[in-house]
Amino acid sequence: MKNSIKKITVALTLVGLSSLTFATTTVLTVNGMVCAFCAQGIEKRLSKLPEIKGVFVDLKKKIVAVEAKDGMTLDKTLLQSEIKDAGYDVTKVEDTDRTIAAVKADAKGKK
Repeated sequence: MKNSIKKITVALTLVGLSSLTFATTTVLTVNGMVCAFCAQGIEKRLSKLPEIKGVFVDLKKKIVAVEAKDGMTLDKTLLQSEIKDAGYDVTKVEDTDRTIAAVKADAKGKK
């Protein structure tokens, strides 16, 4: 009986831990960015949002990566709206559990 309770407790703990995410990053594919001024404008605009920990813009890959502050979630509709209001088209939105530093390293070709 004690062994069964331990197994159930371990299973429940593992299920609970599997739902945790340590980094919440949203990567958006954005068309229309052509210069450093474009990248700077998007970065500045998104950085003002209270839930944003960091923003990375890569003109070559046409991506904007946004990382949420710990314990906060990103409103993808708001992110898209902010980018569209700045004059750019968002063509794809995807979440990842990678940090913004990892997304940046991948974009720069580093591992």
